[in-house]
Amino acid sequence: MQLENLKPAAGATTKKVRVGRGIGSGIGKTSGKGHKGQNARSGGGVRPGFEGGNIPLIRKLVIRGFNNKNFKKNYACINVGELEAFEANAVITEELLYETRFIGRREAYGLKILGEGELTKPLTVKANKFTKTAKEKIEKAGGKVEEL
Repeated sequence: MQLENLKPAAGATTKKVRVGRGIGSGIGKTSGKGHKGQNARSGGGVRPGFEGGNIPLIRKLVIRGFNNKNFKKNYACINVGELEAFEANAVITEELLYETRFIGRREAYGLKILGEGELTKPLTVKANKFTKTAKEKIEKAGGKVEEL
């Protein structure tokens, strides 16, 4: 197999349909848009959710509860069980977890340690928040918890 001999599998590529190229093409004259009407016009059609002048469904549905999205506190979260991958007596910080790709991105309010999983090694964990079970598991394994 050579790079210059590669080509797509049979039927994997299809030709672009050229509309408005005569009556014999099957998509000539009106180019598949039918006769007149809103959808036949240039730039025609309606926006998503438009229901012909009726109240759209999204406006009929009741919005319940309180949404605090503008003031939500976002933490980068990780479970205690995932810290088992580190060596004993290591100092775990948000920077270390980010560099080793345990967390995808660093959040505005820092790091939060959650209590799922088991920990057998003593570790020093520095984070902004800990759940009660996470604290207990880290200290039970002989580690230290430092809240920033």
